[in-house]
Amino acid sequence: MRNSRSVSFFVAALAAVLPVAGYCATYPITGTDTVFGEVQYVTAKHEDTFLDIGRKYGVGYEEMVAANPGVDPWLPGEGTQVLIPSRYILPDAPREGIVVSLAEHRLYYFPRAKEGETPVVVTYPISVGKMDWKTPLGLTRIVDKRVRPTWYPPESVRKEHAADGRPLPRAVPPGPDNPLGEFAMRLGIPGGAYLIHGTNRPAGVGMQVTHGCIRMYPEDIEQFFKMVAVNTPVRIVHQPYKMGWQGDQLFMEVHTPLEGQEDRDMHSLTNITRALVAATQDRTVAIDWAKAEAAFMRPNGVPQPVVLSTVTTTQALDTRP
Repeated sequence: MRNSRSVSFFVAALAAVLPVAGYCATYPITGTDTVFGEVQYVTAKHEDTFLDIGRKYGVGYEEMVAANPGVDPWLPGEGTQVLIPSRYILPDAPREGIVVSLAEHRLYYFPRAKEGETPVVVTYPISVGKMDWKTPLGLTRIVDKRVRPTWYPPESVRKEHAADGRPLPRAVPPGPDNPLGEFAMRLGIPGGAYLIHGTNRPAGVGMQVTHGCIRMYPEDIEQFFKMVAVNTPVRIVHQPYKMGWQGDQLFMEVHTPLEGQEDRDMHSLTNITRALVAATQDRTVAIDWAKAEAAFMRPNGVPQPVVLSTVTTTQALDTRP
C-alpha cells in the first residue's frame, strides 16, 4: 500500500463515497474548482531512485523527472529534497468514465456519483504508446475485461521482437512472463488490440514505452479493475497544457508533448496566451504573463499560479498582451 499522506485529508470523508480496498489517489470535486491535490517534498535515502519514490506516492517516472530538473533520477543522493508532483488540473474533457491524458502519463476516472454523494476523481500514473506505436486519440469504451489474460502478440510486435533476436510465441499464457500482468481491459478501438492492463515490469510505468496500450502498476490495475464496468466510456486526449481554477487562483500546468504527438501550431506560447485569456473571460483577474511564459518554457508538469491579483475588469483587460 502506498503512503497516503498526500490525500489523508480526504480519506475519512471519501470512505463512504468510493468504498474500495486499499489506497488510491481519490479527490472530491466541489464547486467550479478544477485543481486538486498538493505538491509534497520528501527527503531521499541513499538507496532511493525516482522509480522507488514515485511508486510509493502514486507518481510515474516521467512525472518525477520533469518535476525535479537537475536531480539524478537513479541516484538522487542521501538527504536530497525530492518534489512529488501530486497536484493536478483536471483535463479539458467531460467528467465521466475514464480520461487518459497522454502528455502527462496519467489516467483519470470519474465514477458515477449516487444521489446525495460528492463526485470524486481517481487518478493513476500510466505508461503510453511510444513514438512508432501511438496510443490513438478519441472516444472509445471498455468492451471486455479479463483476469489472468493470455497475451496474443500482434504480428507486427512479433516481427519487431524477432528482428531483435527475441522471438515471441503466438500466445503467452498467464504467469510471470506475461507482459499484461494479472488484469486487462480491452478498448473498442478498431484495427488493433488496445488494452488497459497491468505489467510484469512495473519499472516502466510512467513512460512512453508501450505498443499503444495503457499500462498500470500491478497494485493499481488490481484495484481499478474492480471499479470499472464494461461499456465505461474512455476518452484519450493529448493536452500538453491545462488551465484550472482553485478558488480565485488560476493555475497553469505544462507538459512536454509526447514524441510523435508534437503539434507546433497547437503547443505554442501564442495558443497558451489564447487559452489563458479564454480562462479569464468571466473572471476579474490579472494574469502574470512573466510566470506564464516561464511555466511554458520549463514544462515541469506542476500546476503554477499565474494570477497577479484580483482587479477590475478594465485593469484585467489592460494586462493582456
